[in-house]
Amino acid sequence: MSAVELAAAIRSGQQSAVDAIELHLATIHQDDHQIHAFNLVMEQEARDQAAEIDRRIAAGEDPGPLAGVPIALKDNLCTRGIPTTCSSKILEGWRPPYDATVVERVRDAGAVIVGKTNLDEFAMGSSTENSAFGPTRNPRDPSRVPGGSSGGSAAAVAAGFAPLALGSDTGGSIRQPAALCGVVGMKPTYGLVSRYGLVAFASSLDQIGPFGETVADAALLLEVIAGHDPMDSTSVAGPAPRIREHLDDGVGGLRVGVARELAADVDPDVRRRLDQAAAALAAAGASVDEVSVPAAVHGLPAYYLIAPAEASSNLARYDGVRYGLRVDAPDTEAMNRATRSQGFGDEVKRRIMLGTYALSAGYYDAYYGQAQRVRTLIIRDFDAAYADHDLLLAPTSPSTAFELGARTADPYAMYLSDVCTIPSNLAGHPAISVPFGTGDDGLPVGIQVLAPALQETTMFRAAAVLEGAQR
Repeated sequence: MSAVELAAAIRSGQQSAVDAIELHLATIHQDDHQIHAFNLVMEQEARDQAAEIDRRIAAGEDPGPLAGVPIALKDNLCTRGIPTTCSSKILEGWRPPYDATVVERVRDAGAVIVGKTNLDEFAMGSSTENSAFGPTRNPRDPSRVPGGSSGGSAAAVAAGFAPLALGSDTGGSIRQPAALCGVVGMKPTYGLVSRYGLVAFASSLDQIGPFGETVADAALLLEVIAGHDPMDSTSVAGPAPRIREHLDDGVGGLRVGVARELAADVDPDVRRRLDQAAAALAAAGASVDEVSVPAAVHGLPAYYLIAPAEASSNLARYDGVRYGLRVDAPDTEAMNRATRSQGFGDEVKRRIMLGTYALSAGYYDAYYGQAQRVRTLIIRDFDAAYADHDLLLAPTSPSTAFELGARTADPYAMYLSDVCTIPSNLAGHPAISVPFGTGDDGLPVGIQVLAPALQETTMFRAAAVLEGAQR
């Protein structure tokens, strides 16, 4: 049952929220020892929330659009009084004193929070193998990665542990695992969803977004979490978009461009699915052609200067003094060094060092400054493409899910996993990954629909058409 169907059944009294959560908890108990989607399962809290939903419905109240629907939260979203680790040893024992805005909103909408999901440490990775608590496995094939960094959230939805999940997307960390696990995942326009309470990785790139089993589920969750928040200075003014009422509008008359540069270096089976997706949109009435976004080819190197630079600044706060891990030493400097050495994993250390170097005196203009200029070129090239097109189409990932351990020894090969998704983050534009068949190995392929800023409604229309073409 989809999230939309489950919420309707619970609100109407056809099913109880308690029964729904017990069913999902049983599935977690049965299968998560193999998948490791969760860092923490909040059993008692979930049961208490579900019982309260049933009480409110029995009293004639409306608990909200997500009434009784189990939801999993990526473990970098602050949850009051609940351990929030970012899958890092350095946040050992930390319990936030407040909720992230999105956590408040899903709870107020009646969702039942079932647990906190595993991720690459501080959201730095593309496979969920960088977690201090061990890797997550892909429910479609446990010998494969689920993608990252939101691999735990994607796996939770794919395995049936929860119909909905929240993740964060800095360079593709929602869309890429959605593609590899065969679920729907989307990154909103930067600022459409509040980042308040999201533990920061790269503040100009981070964005929270939904995972769902269906396009309609993802649309419902986005409507709940979007909208202005005065606690986030980058929050876009205005209410959440009304997406679901336009989901069935189709793509007749829309102009869709297949992004040449984003489809250039992908596996042949992924390219075949992209061509089939373009044909499906054309058959549904869209005009489809090829379009160029030339500067997108520079997205990967620009990202891996901008994101580590912001990470080196954001992660400076983990010093052994204010919260989390503290390794005792004879003096403050030695304590700080020992805490960070033992608390951070290799990938986080790698990015902190890279970012610190890029920001250092004598190198700032050559590296960080130059990367920001490339970012401006990418934005301009997207604007030029959207002058003649309503939407763009691209693969989400250059390949299907790869084997656990296959790329851990080669950081560059791992970074290439995000080559199709990074440009949208640099531009601040929305994008959604929709499952579209399988590759030659039988594993899911995701197709990405990209849109100009704040055009989520049009983007979801095309996503719904692609989903319908697979039925």
